[in-house]
Amino acid sequence: MEFIDYYKTLEINKSATKADIKKAYRKLARKHHPDLNPNDENAKKKFQKINEANEVLSDPEKRKKYDEYGKDWQHAEHFEQQKQQRSQAGGGFGGGSSQSYSGSFDDDRFSDFFEQMFGGGGRTRGTGRSPHFKGQDFNAELQLNLTDVYTSHKQTLTVNGKNIRLTIPAGVENGQTIKIKGHGGPGVQGGPKGDLFITFKIANNTDFKREKEHLYSTVELDFYTALLGGEIMIDTFKGKAKLTIKPETQNGTRVKLKGKGFPKYKQEAEFGDLYITYNIKIPTNLSSKEKELYTELQKLRS
Repeated sequence: MEFIDYYKTLEINKSATKADIKKAYRKLARKHHPDLNPNDENAKKKFQKINEANEVLSDPEKRKKYDEYGKDWQHAEHFEQQKQQRSQAGGGFGGGSSQSYSGSFDDDRFSDFFEQMFGGGGRTRGTGRSPHFKGQDFNAELQLNLTDVYTSHKQTLTVNGKNIRLTIPAGVENGQTIKIKGHGGPGVQGGPKGDLFITFKIANNTDFKREKEHLYSTVELDFYTALLGGEIMIDTFKGKAKLTIKPETQNGTRVKLKGKGFPKYKQEAEFGDLYITYNIKIPTNLSSKEKELYTELQKLRS
């Protein structure tokens, strides 16, 4: 009889962590779920094997027994005799034996090894009953502009023919994924519905650079205002704002406008800051008189 390599079934190695096993199981279970592969016997068999492998490897005790006794399958009958004798003598598992089980897999039941070693796990032998499994998770992508997520708003999505109305919180970030519980595929054998995962793709349709709740912008500053000081009007995300320029402001100077940035995700009325960097514009196409005056200024500074 053929040995079922549960690690190979889940496409992982023997050093896989519990998180690795869970991730691999979810990925493969979604791919081979019977609801997504109707009338596909190969997918059905694969789905059963995946669940069997997960049942064993996700349980530390069962995994330990599998790793210990699943090395050599040619002495299965001999090991069964030893196990029965030890059971009658009150010994049970252990005792340093190196023998192992063997088993087979078919459409209607788990492998013999799985049932003999762990008492049938999630299925009762001969009853034809299937375990309960959560439905498939759905994944959707929602494309928005940066201006769309400056304030919270409601939006209706159509997923698999169903309209889902949800509130999009202000401050959601590009690439962020949120979960809508219970809006995935139907469960198997009465199991719970899957979930809907929405990933946001946010295009920046503004002149601001965004880093989480902070915004960044570059403002051109004329030479005279930078030298002598003054006031200018700048753009913020919510409109215009007046800035006072200090005399002798240098090129590349950065100032912070507190609370003029982007909303903080799920923090009501909390905003980041807006950082303005000055880019001083040097005068061009000077007249003869201007050149003469700048020359005089140069002499005074020498």
